[in-house]
Amino acid sequence: MAHFDTSGLQPAQERLVAEGIDVVRLGYADLIGVDRGRDVLVNHFPRTVGGGVAFCRSVFGTTPRGGVVDFEGGLSAGLPDVVAFPDLSTLRPLPWEPGVAHCIADVFNPDGTPALESPRQVLRQLCEQFATESITPVVGPELEFYLLAENPASPSGWQRYGEGTGNVYTSGRKGDPENVLLESLRQLGDYGIDVVAANHEFSSGQFEINLWHGNALDAADRAHRFKDAVKELARRRGHLATFMPKPFNDEGGSGYHLHLSLQDSDGASLFDEPSAPDGLSPVAHHVIGGILAHAPAIAAVANPTINSYKRFGPDTLAPWLIDWGLDNRSAMVRIPPERGSAARLELRLGDASANSYLAIAGMLAGALLGIRDKTEPPEVLVGYGYDTSRAAKLPQSLSEALDALEADDEIVDLLGRPFVNAFLAYKRDEIERFRTWITDWEFQEYTYHI
Repeated sequence: MAHFDTSGLQPAQERLVAEGIDVVRLGYADLIGVDRGRDVLVNHFPRTVGGGVAFCRSVFGTTPRGGVVDFEGGLSAGLPDVVAFPDLSTLRPLPWEPGVAHCIADVFNPDGTPALESPRQVLRQLCEQFATESITPVVGPELEFYLLAENPASPSGWQRYGEGTGNVYTSGRKGDPENVLLESLRQLGDYGIDVVAANHEFSSGQFEINLWHGNALDAADRAHRFKDAVKELARRRGHLATFMPKPFNDEGGSGYHLHLSLQDSDGASLFDEPSAPDGLSPVAHHVIGGILAHAPAIAAVANPTINSYKRFGPDTLAPWLIDWGLDNRSAMVRIPPERGSAARLELRLGDASANSYLAIAGMLAGALLGIRDKTEPPEVLVGYGYDTSRAAKLPQSLSEALDALEADDEIVDLLGRPFVNAFLAYKRDEIERFRTWITDWEFQEYTYHI
């Protein structure tokens, strides 16, 4: 039976009561990044959570349509429990929900060992691997999303909010007629997740909000909360925020770009090398090389939906090839122009549907393998990308990416076989459900002439 360190629970309760908070929303990320949790009354907080809060393990594998996908230790094992225990360092009051605080939970087996299919645990294991090398990964997340307004006349019931072309990098009511972005930015700023800036993106109703960089686990925690908060704030206004990679045929997709740098034990940059022609150290080159070498497998967690692969393609500003470039936005790995302590790479592979813990874990796994194997990257991309004679294509479907993940033993070892098996089972169920589903496209294509 699990025995957790409960010494901080009573002081936490006293602090919460003093702040006027009577409910803690205890949450954790499932396989696709949905925040699963319970609202817990603060008046008996230590008693309620002291032994962990029980959840059915199969909740990790709950589909968006409410199905339950089996994986080892789940449905076929009789739907046993896992227990969630609060990480009190993550307690944050919800600015838009008076009296409520959110707390991220770590998930354990009933015997107290970590639940290895937990995405947060997958990332923590990667961070621990870097710690053994006295390296700290620093990550800065950039997430795009669409905001939709209700429209009963639309087949979906929704339309893009603030329809209007050419509003990329505009601020104010021109592309945001109700100032939704400004209001959301302020409320997110009060949430303690370190958002720093927001802007209108290329497409109608599409926005981007940036988070400040931090150590990898902290960055993932904040990005996970950010996605949930954006959706919650939209619902409060009768809108729908979606991180679906490509929700519209006539507009571009939503990316999830990750900036990565590495620091040594003294906090100095491991990427900066002023004497090198490109200003990058051998470690930086090895990190780039490792990410490129394992990109097909990383795509499975960075681009984890069937819809993800409709965002890719030539001239999309989404990567299509496995390449890297110096300040080149047509490359999969872009090296921004800053050097010194700001030397970093930007992985442009991921899309907004990615689970933050898993996208970052996949990137770190490739980086760690590159360092260990001293992997050299291929020749740097010069000019506009998308030329298939110069670099290999990324996977062109979720099925292809899953096969690449399963075949990449080194990545599997770092992410953990229990997690990978659960993830593959979940995602292959998604593919099979889609394979047998009749789409609007099929009906429109075939019914009249055939």
